[in-house]
Formats: sequence, C-alpha cells, structure tokens
Amino acid sequence: MATSEGARPVSLDGDDIRELAAEVAGPVSAPTGAGYADACATVNLLTPVRPAVAVGATGADDVRAAVRFAARRDLPVAVLSTGHQVVRPAEGAVLINMSRMDAVRVDPHRGTARVEGGARWRGTLDAAAAHGLAPVSGGSSTVGVAGYHLGGGASPIMGRLHGYAADHVAAIEVVSAAGEAHRVTASAEPDLFWALRGGGGNFGVVTALEFALFPVETFYGGGLFFAGRHAAEVLHAWRDWVVGLPVEMSSSVAFLRMPSQPAVPEPLRGRFATHLRFSSLGTKEEAERALEPMRRIAPTIMESFAELPYRQATSVFFEPPIPLPWVERARMLRDFPAEAADALLAAAGPDSGSALGLVELRRLGGAMTGPPAVPSAVPGRDAGWSLLGFGGDKDRIPLLREQVTGLVEAVAPWTHAELMPNLLGAWERTTPQTLRAMYGPERFDRLAAIKGRYDPRNLFRMNHNIPPA
Repeated sequence: MATSEGARPVSLDGDDIRELAAEVAGPVSAPTGAGYADACATVNLLTPVRPAVAVGATGADDVRAAVRFAARRDLPVAVLSTGHQVVRPAEGAVLINMSRMDAVRVDPHRGTARVEGGARWRGTLDAAAAHGLAPVSGGSSTVGVAGYHLGGGASPIMGRLHGYAADHVAAIEVVSAAGEAHRVTASAEPDLFWALRGGGGNFGVVTALEFALFPVETFYGGGLFFAGRHAAEVLHAWRDWVVGLPVEMSSSVAFLRMPSQPAVPEPLRGRFATHLRFSSLGTKEEAERALEPMRRIAPTIMESFAELPYRQATSVFFEPPIPLPWVERARMLRDFPAEAADALLAAAGPDSGSALGLVELRRLGGAMTGPPAVPSAVPGRDAGWSLLGFGGDKDRIPLLREQVTGLVEAVAPWTHAELMPNLLGAWERTTPQTLRAMYGPERFDRLAAIKGRYDPRNLFRMNHNIPPA
C-alpha cells in the first residue's frame, strides 16, 4: 500500500507509454516528449508538476483508462484542471490534465448547469447569463468550476444569500480509484456524495457535475478606495457596519499595495489603498443607502460602482494577471473585535512594513452559517469572517512567505479551528493531524472511512490528503 504524500521515483519505459497511448483518445506525454510542458503548466509558477506521464483527457473514457493504468502499477493519480491550487509536484504520478473537458450545458427550464471537470468560471458565467441565470460563483473567472465546488465554494456575491456552492450541487460524475464511473447524488451513493462536497479530490476524478442556477441577471457592485492613512478608521468603521447588512449584500475590506504599472488606474498606481468591496443583489437605491455611512468615513481617491451584468461579477475583485508566482494563506475567524482589527493593522496595514500585495477580510454569515438542506463535508460553517493574504512578487518570495505566515499568526486568538478546503494555500503543508483539526474530528473520521471504501490504496494523494481509515 502506498499512502505517503509523495511517491517513489518512477520512470515509465516506452512500452508503458505506448500501452497508455493505445487506451486513451487524448495525447500522452512523457517527460522528454513533446507536449509534456504544456500538459503540466500551472497558473502558480511556484508549484510546478513533474509526473511520470501526463494524459490530456478528452472525456470520461480517457479518465477511466488513465486511472486503471495507474492502479495496475500502484502509481498515484494527480489531476490538473487550471493549476491554481497544486499541492504536490506529482512526481511519479499519472497526471490527468482536464483542460480539454470544458463543455458547459445549461438547462434553463430546470435552472441547472452541467459542466465538465475542466470547465472554468468564465465559460460557465457566459453560458448561464445567456438564459438570465447565474451560479453561486467565485471571485475569479479563471478558476476551475469543479474544484471550487469540491472545496466548498464561498461566493463573494451570492454566498450570504444562497450559502456555499457545494450546497447546490445536484449530481457528481466521478471516476473512482478502481477506474469505475459513478454518478452520485443525495440518494445514489449518499456517503460519497457527502464526502466529495468538501473533501476535494481525495475520492476520485470528477468528470462532470450538475448544480443549481438562480434567476439573477445583474447586480450592483464595485468599491470605495481610500488612501492608506485612513486604513485604521475605515477598517474599524467597516467592522461595525458590515454586520448589519442584509444577506443580499456582501462586503470585504482589502489592503492593496498596487504596483507602478500602466495597467493600474492612475489614482492607485504605486500606492497603498484600502479597498472597500461591496455588492448587492437588490436595487441600486437600496445599495446606495446602505453605503452612505461608509462614504462619510473619509475622502475616497477612487470609486468604481455600477450596475453590472452578473457575468462580470469577477470585475469587482481585481483579478491578478496570470500565470505568476504567488504565495497565500487564509484563515476563518470566529469573530473580529476591535483588538483583532488592531492586530491586522499592525501585521499588514500601511505602517507595518508588509510587502503583501493583497490582504482581504471578508464578512461571511447569512446562509453560509448553519447546516445546509443537504449535508456535506464542508467545514467552518459557524465562522463569521475569512482572511486571505497574498503576495506575488517573484523577487521576494521568501519574505512574502514569512509575512503571510506572520499574518495568520497575528489573528490566531480569533481563528476558527476549522477551515474551508478552498482556503488552504497551495504550499501550505498539511498532515492527517492538521486536516483532522481543520475538518473537525467527527467529520474527518467519516471522510477517512469513506476514503477507505473508495480508495483503500490512496491513489488520490497528490492533494491535501485524507488517508484511508
């Protein structure tokens, strides 16, 4: 049995590669072959992958064949969709690149979408918008839809009204470690359905999933940008103000250290800014009334509010250009008193000396709190806040790692023990013990038991790994 987080060095010979190539329709690439670099390309340049072989899956049959090939040789299986959150370098693994499996089909009568395992949010948002519908989507248009749902899916615009994205998954098509296809729902293999929604890629390769859409065409959103010297008064005022917002409104505060580049709006270029991010699924008039107290806190250096089509939802959050090297860490917080705000300012505020490009504190709550209608393995539902630190300066990676660690340590007194899997950083090393704390003992033990039934050899271990019980 191979259960370690890595894998023994493996070199497949030509006969192995030819055998695999004969079983799949997509391209198969060895480390010295053409197409290998493209098949292994990640969005985060600090997390390269070096598998024994890479398979460009064109459909579920290719996925089944690749998994069976790996199982016959007792090799781990790694999955690459977009390359945002690669945890292990996949050495000695069979890598399945899902990018060719990106079809999206919307059923406007049922109000659902079926997306393949390699679909990204950009295509899904566009397909849903064509029917006046919207998913419980994330803050980036380039992130993979399947991985977002498997890790929880905390939507910065829809989450407080509708809960986690995982709560709205209706069916998951997955290939197990035995190379068998399963279609799981709340009534068909309910244990596996529970585990997949929150357990990430520990239980198989998701080839497609179906989830609910909502009749949302537009939202009102954008941001207020304050000069750095107003960071403390804005953060303290926002902390009190945001807890009174209705669930159709969402907000976060971000400390931004903006580069001096032409792509950055001139008022922000080369500056530290405090960015109050806000969105509302209600009317513009209701949103403006809600915003009025925060507009009075201090002068703004820029504003960016507008009524927008929901397909442009990610424009509120300043997506970084990709690919690039970055480090990040995140935590969920039980509460955020004045003392926590002061600790955050000391660690990442304008006078902290921090080099982190983004530090964002988001208010959760609403439908993200409490049990969902269909239970899932998503932890941290009683947290009230989430905190993210991000740095993408390739010349200062060691410093950024030190500072992002200092950031999460600064808020440790208010940190929730549980953490939504999507918030685990790519380079944040986890053990079964740390994951047990993150999920909570009861939830983790159930996940490990289900893992033991569906992947007893732990083939799916190139991730934040839950070993089989």
